[in-house]
Amino acid sequence: MTRKRAAIFDVDGTLVDTNHLHVVTWWEALRQAGHRVPMREIHRAVGLSGGDLIDHLLGDDRDRDGDEQLTAAHHALYATYFDRLPSLDRSADLLRALAARGWEIVLATSAGGAELAALRGAIGADDVIRGAASADDVADGKPAPDPVAQARELAGVPSGQAVFVGDTVWDMAAAVRDGVVPVAVLSGGIPRADLESAGAHAVYRDPGDLLQHLDTSVFADDR
Repeated sequence: MTRKRAAIFDVDGTLVDTNHLHVVTWWEALRQAGHRVPMREIHRAVGLSGGDLIDHLLGDDRDRDGDEQLTAAHHALYATYFDRLPSLDRSADLLRALAARGWEIVLATSAGGAELAALRGAIGADDVIRGAASADDVADGKPAPDPVAQARELAGVPSGQAVFVGDTVWDMAAAVRDGVVPVAVLSGGIPRADLESAGAHAVYRDPGDLLQHLDTSVFADDR
């Protein structure tokens, strides 16, 4: 009898091509608040929750009174794209192919609420997505293991029977800390070497590339 297995996916930069939208909208939110932060630094921070991203970019010794306004400004700017978020090539096909092979499909993302709904709409594969662990469901976001662990609980599997696919070093760190197999894609713009250093078991160009190589990937294992 085949054991239950979970394929857990990050969303931004992994299934939907949104990382650079986040960079631009965070840059503008920060600019409006009087902060000059290079876009390259913002790019490296994408994947963290809003509060953690601000901590990472502005430091712990800042005046935190403006944090809520910063987060709200980013959300308002990013929300203008909700009706046209672009999925990455063959994202839905990948999820459906894995579901057909018996994998439970779950999302683990820092997005929540209307943003997560827009992302799921962009992916267009709700027929096979069992659930999502969002920023609304956990105390600590990635690189803490909480989102991945929550996603596993939704799927009902232990860490030894799960794979997490993401596009950032924060994703890889969360997967390593939870004990699931970390798999990376380059579609978020993070270099292969950085993803491998963070623990990626394998790295693929994008969801379409992973789909093309499923039979030689960790997803082909009868674990």
